[in-house]
Amino acid sequence: MPWTLPLRWSPWGRPGVKALVTAGVFVTTLWNLRFFLNSSKGSGEESKHREPLMILVWEWPSKQVPNVSRDVCHELYSITGCQLTTERQLLHQADVVVFPHSRLQPGQDKLPKERLPGQNWVWVSLESPSNTRALAAWNKTFNWVMTYRQDSDIFIPYGKLVPNQSATVNIPAKTNLVSWVISNYHRTQKRAEVYKNLSRYLHVNIYGKANNKPLCKDCLLSAISKSKFYLAFENSIHRDYITEKLWRNSLLAGTVPVVLGPPRANYEQFVPADSFIHVNDFGSLEELATFLKTMNSSRYQQFFAWQRRFSVKLYTDWRERICAICTAYPRLPHGHLYPDLQSWFNS
Repeated sequence: MPWTLPLRWSPWGRPGVKALVTAGVFVTTLWNLRFFLNSSKGSGEESKHREPLMILVWEWPSKQVPNVSRDVCHELYSITGCQLTTERQLLHQADVVVFPHSRLQPGQDKLPKERLPGQNWVWVSLESPSNTRALAAWNKTFNWVMTYRQDSDIFIPYGKLVPNQSATVNIPAKTNLVSWVISNYHRTQKRAEVYKNLSRYLHVNIYGKANNKPLCKDCLLSAISKSKFYLAFENSIHRDYITEKLWRNSLLAGTVPVVLGPPRANYEQFVPADSFIHVNDFGSLEELATFLKTMNSSRYQQFFAWQRRFSVKLYTDWRERICAICTAYPRLPHGHLYPDLQSWFNS
């Protein structure tokens, strides 16, 4: 025992029997009480852990709100103990409340008026900092962030490569050299400048609203797949901001992506180094154009070696992204608030 009670000595120099008995009973009682309290505490934590985690989505990120009344996380993604809801009247039962930035307005008028003790709020965005406004209004508001950034509390990429042991390579038939799908064309963007200069040296097949050639949803991949190369140019350049332009329009479509975005080293954290061409690999856009136009068949096929080991997984369903909160929940920090959301996102 780490400590003992002082004992009363008898006049004959021996501990009193009564004192010994009293001390023994007292220590035993303390020991049993501590064991009981620890056992009760453990049972409570286990009981709480067994309860479904309720995730309230304050406003659904996309215009079309799916039915989440069933156990969709388990049915669709094999994630157990995770309940999604969009019913705001369940706010006082929710463990986590999700706030997509695209649905937030400056000011506090659209947020709940109170936050339950232990309830965590999540800020969600798939847009880059260049296309995200009014972040200063949300300082000291959110516990967790959920973005495409790898250092987010909940990391939600646009896509990823998953292991695939098929050991086959599928390269669609090619009828043209380069294509690009662009809906929002702004001359001030870096991608517009690069395209303008690159087009001096080779022809680019342009689709999308910006060129009055919109592609239907089911036509997109088949149209792009006919090109050897695809201009996977991001609308802004930020760390980890690698969107469907790489995952869907390039890799899934069966073309070689020519990327404009974060540095090559950042792309290589997501895909093999020999699966793409980076604009910055060349001293000039004329050199890039020459490389694309003169590439022989064997060299071109090397860009598809990744298909022997991987396949592309796209993240397009917001239900899957939000269910991921339950998977991450046990390791997330509790009680933390982002003091300056804008500084974090712009870092």
